[in-house]
Amino acid sequence: MNAASSQSSPLWHSLSSEQVLHELSTAPGGLSTDEAARRLAIHGPNQLSPPQQRGSLLRFLLQFHNVLIYVLLVSAAITATLGHAVDTAVIIGVVVINAIVGFVQEGKAESALAAIRKMLSLKAMVLRDGQRHEMAAEALVPGDWVFLQSGDKAPADLRLIEIKNLRIQEAVLTGEAEAVEKSIAPVSAEAAIGDRSDIAYSGTLVSYGQGLGVVVATGEATEIGRISTLLEQVEQIETPLLRQMAQFGRWLSAAIVAAAIVTFVAGVFWRGQSAEEMFMAAVALVVAAIPEGLPAIMTIILAIGVQRMARRNAIIRRLPAVETLGAVTVICSDKTGTLTRNEMTVQRVISPERTLTVSGVGYAPVGGFTVDGVVVASEAAADLLAIARAGQLCNDAVLREQDGDWQMEGDPTEGALLTLAVKAGLDPAAETAQFRRTDSIPFESQHRFMATLHHDHHGHGFIHVKGAPERILTMCTHEQDATGLQPLRADYWHGQIEELAALGQRVLAVAFRTTVETRSELDFEDVEDGLILLGLMGISDPPREEAIRAVQQTRQAGIRVKMITGDHGATARAIATQLGIGDGRAVLTGSELEALDDAALQAIVWDVDVYARASPEHKLRLVAALQANHQVVAMTGDGVNDAPALKRADVGVAMGLKGTEAAKEASAMVLADDNFASIAHAVEEGRTVYDNLRKAIVFTLPTNGAEALVIVASILFGFTLPITPVQILWINMVTAVTLSLALALEPAEANVMQRPPRNSSEPLLSGFMLWRIAFVSVLLVIAPLSLFHYEMAQEELTLDAARTVAVNALVMGEIFYLFNSRYLYDSVLSRQGLFGSRYVLATISILLVLQLAFTYFPPMQRLMGTAPMSAGSWISVMLAGVAVLLLVELEKAVWRRWRSTATRPRSV
Repeated sequence: MNAASSQSSPLWHSLSSEQVLHELSTAPGGLSTDEAARRLAIHGPNQLSPPQQRGSLLRFLLQFHNVLIYVLLVSAAITATLGHAVDTAVIIGVVVINAIVGFVQEGKAESALAAIRKMLSLKAMVLRDGQRHEMAAEALVPGDWVFLQSGDKAPADLRLIEIKNLRIQEAVLTGEAEAVEKSIAPVSAEAAIGDRSDIAYSGTLVSYGQGLGVVVATGEATEIGRISTLLEQVEQIETPLLRQMAQFGRWLSAAIVAAAIVTFVAGVFWRGQSAEEMFMAAVALVVAAIPEGLPAIMTIILAIGVQRMARRNAIIRRLPAVETLGAVTVICSDKTGTLTRNEMTVQRVISPERTLTVSGVGYAPVGGFTVDGVVVASEAAADLLAIARAGQLCNDAVLREQDGDWQMEGDPTEGALLTLAVKAGLDPAAETAQFRRTDSIPFESQHRFMATLHHDHHGHGFIHVKGAPERILTMCTHEQDATGLQPLRADYWHGQIEELAALGQRVLAVAFRTTVETRSELDFEDVEDGLILLGLMGISDPPREEAIRAVQQTRQAGIRVKMITGDHGATARAIATQLGIGDGRAVLTGSELEALDDAALQAIVWDVDVYARASPEHKLRLVAALQANHQVVAMTGDGVNDAPALKRADVGVAMGLKGTEAAKEASAMVLADDNFASIAHAVEEGRTVYDNLRKAIVFTLPTNGAEALVIVASILFGFTLPITPVQILWINMVTAVTLSLALALEPAEANVMQRPPRNSSEPLLSGFMLWRIAFVSVLLVIAPLSLFHYEMAQEELTLDAARTVAVNALVMGEIFYLFNSRYLYDSVLSRQGLFGSRYVLATISILLVLQLAFTYFPPMQRLMGTAPMSAGSWISVMLAGVAVLLLVELEKAVWRRWRSTATRPRSV
């Protein structure tokens, strides 16, 4: 029996300790060894079962499961039938290289589950037979008693029974940066994961304190196990490019086969040719029409996009994701560590006299203080210094600089107070030495404050207290301003607390009192009343400055940003407002989302941009709802809780620095710098990749169209074939590996991030592209046919010589058409258009060398059936190429003129 099925259990967080012990039939002495063995046989080991994985051979073979690859394989079979072993080997080589690239890029697609399994603790301190035992976590069973201490990973889901100052970092599950204070009191049955303070979840990290809990779930029944199951069940979404390529391949294959059949029938029944001769002509037509090099060029374009993105800190794990980024219409982003820094920062300081705004973010003590926009010198601000000193002395965290990087050890909130003290000009080491700590009352959730007793070198005693503001206010009788002690204004301070909470900030209060110099111990009665309130501090995990700019950039690019977080609604709303996400009002919580069925969620998902207290299932539902509305969704995240949604999204984007391995392995892209701004760069590269894909198609297909038209015209009008099948293959391959490659290296066009996302449902070939392909196909076929028949009319020339002129006329037309293809709309008749790409000039030079070898190198002449050309023939070929260039530029001018008076197509 697996754990998932055997442990369908009550809502443990809503039960009292006594009810939990009764349900699990366990007692304070722990389980007996025999009982534990019996339960282990029932529930199975505390581990996640490995998924069924496809072997390497199968994953490699699946790389060939693509319509265009099938077209290439058919092409190889045809060339083999014609007896052209070299051409067959070249095509098979292209197919195999394409498969290897895809295999390498996608090799670890199933390893997200393995990454989650590694998160389980290896060892656990367990109470068995009334004795403590350290044992492998796999041996834990429901009902076991487990001890926790700082630095431990929870080895299973535990219902806490006893705690002492226990705080647990749950960011991998909830996305919240701050460690959660734990308690033993039951909570509401409807409480979200982040609010279940009496549960320690498997894989979460104990950051402070100690605890004792009873195992309530193991293996796949744990929260992490449930996410693992979700991840295994998530359907991998086919990218827009793959959908379009499949549609394009089917259309192209059908068109080629139909043309070959029509040509065969017309030749046999209309022109009276023999069936055998027409069959070979139809085979030649298929060879001519199939773009053998196009799949390889598409793979190269995607690979170049991968390299460009890597230079901009976006690491692509799956090739199609490069292009898909260009079609993204929505980015669903986690908050903590993605849009924010995952570093707590004091942003407001409120004294009895004023409110100070604190600049600078993170633990680096860089920043200053302002009041209503006016800079305040900290050394002259006694109220600020008193608050900062209290926060620094009543503190157990450590802040240190290492190689220019500021690092914090301890509670993130306390780290923020240390940073504030340094910003205010205090030296923590000097302050600690001057005001030596004598005793302390550590923070506990029951009393919600921390207090420390200090003495200076003159023997004066001081008590500093920090904690929840509502609790501290009950302990204070006075406040201190510049004129001295004043009665406490409770209403004023409650109003300030509400204002900071509305900003999404955690509020902390600090107070102090003097004491006699002989006191060396601190008791609760010393702080229960009579304290003097110093002020409040508003603390939050602030947005990244670059993320704010990136959100603005993506909005300009027509992309909607939605924030999905496990944090509270008020915090989510405040951070979203600072980032420019949403309207500042609408926030949908996890409980509200659960009340909606899929249809209702689909109806409102576009209008709500901020989602709070979201669980893994919620994130999955939101991504699916957006996709049901025909949106192309990118999902960013870093925690285990994000992995299922990362896998389901069209483009899953994981954080490389602070992200879990589970998130990285489930994603299609990893940000090396954890910077949301890198997504904007990746979108720009994705759009450029798609532009270059279309340019390559619009450049390549007219060549095949012209070759096919040459054969069709020859059959219909009874001409000798101007170009042989092997010569057709030569043209296809050399132009694909030279001229088409230059288009793969084209830079981004100037307006690439000012236009809206392309419609992912549109076919790969738009109406404009079909027109351009047909128009250029006709232009390219005129010169080869005309020059072939002209050369054949010259008595001194052979058939091979005439065919050589026809081949070079077609190639020269392509060379000049390459310049046209650099810009689909704009004119290239400029210095930048004609000479601005060194790649274009280099590939043309290479192709000219290849054509000279094709024409004059004796082995090539024997293999390809060519003959030398005269100078006059070369001039004719050159003029034909120039004519193609000018006529296409004229067509562009007409098109631009039409566009200026009509609505511009969304995708071209």
